[in-house]
Amino acid sequence: MAHMVETMAYAGEVPWHGLGVQVDGNLTPEEMLKEAGLDWTVSRRHMFTHTTPEFNEADPEFMPVDGYHVLVRDSDQKTLGPCGPDFIPTQNREAFTFFKKFTDAGDMKMETAGSLKDGRQVWGLAKLNDSFVLPGDDKVEGYLLVAVAHQWGKANEIRFTPIRVVCNNTLSMAMSKEGKRGVFKMPHLRAFDNEIIIAAEEALGIASNKMQSYKEQAEFLTTKKYKKDSVVTFIADLLQPDLLIEQNELEKESDVRKIAARQTMLDEFKKTPSLVYDALEQQPGANLVSSKGTWWGAYNAVTFIVDHKWGYDRDSAIHNAWFGTRSKLKERALDKAIEYAKSA
Repeated sequence: MAHMVETMAYAGEVPWHGLGVQVDGNLTPEEMLKEAGLDWTVSRRHMFTHTTPEFNEADPEFMPVDGYHVLVRDSDQKTLGPCGPDFIPTQNREAFTFFKKFTDAGDMKMETAGSLKDGRQVWGLAKLNDSFVLPGDDKVEGYLLVAVAHQWGKANEIRFTPIRVVCNNTLSMAMSKEGKRGVFKMPHLRAFDNEIIIAAEEALGIASNKMQSYKEQAEFLTTKKYKKDSVVTFIADLLQPDLLIEQNELEKESDVRKIAARQTMLDEFKKTPSLVYDALEQQPGANLVSSKGTWWGAYNAVTFIVDHKWGYDRDSAIHNAWFGTRSKLKERALDKAIEYAKSA
């Protein structure tokens, strides 16, 4: 298995990132936990240092390090990193209980689970019964992601993660009026108990309302066509904003200079913005009614490049899709696409 992905299991078809071992499609959260190699615990232990500048194996003497502990995986004694005295570890089994209420009711089904970064990031992904279809048979399915961070300074997360079937793009929820994206974060300052589960359910609004909200956003984007100059500006806004500063200066001159500025901006795109621009016509599903020339297609050009073309390692791609800085880029891409579509 590649270095970023430590262990992983999936049910059904091979997932978009092409990693993991296939398992039965009707596993309970606990069974998926075991099949994915996640049936282990972590513990916070005291941190010690040797008492002399030079370590002597023949006469090791240690003293505790005040204010610091270390997080250790109990099954193999692997050190996952330092942590503070108030850090409360979350066990994988505890986090996976979040799925149980919904899988027992038949509202969702376990699909993938695994461990990234040598056990520092654990996740489970369940497929919701909710899905919707945009014009041209463009299907979007809903998923719920539970992520456990065995790392100081990183919060546990529960979030909605829609996926566009035609290209397996992992999509993002747009910012709501309340400033929430369908993401619940829990710092390691208390136990992952039933009270937390209830709070997460309330914060996420777990029901069809979240997918309904996302459906409305997607449908809106499919109805709005972009013009070449606006989509070029959209890409630059996300990936090469310095070009916008130059464009704004040129736009002050005249209409002719304004047109020239936009053409120059496209010509001066770096590699990633150029890939996104090309993906407008070349990504899977580019010719669907929902996508061709629309802001839905523009948004998915960004998610396609981030998920499938940015970087060489598939194991790094899965981390970036959900947890890395590129996941934040996809969130901004949706917010920007909606903003530009409203002005179309």
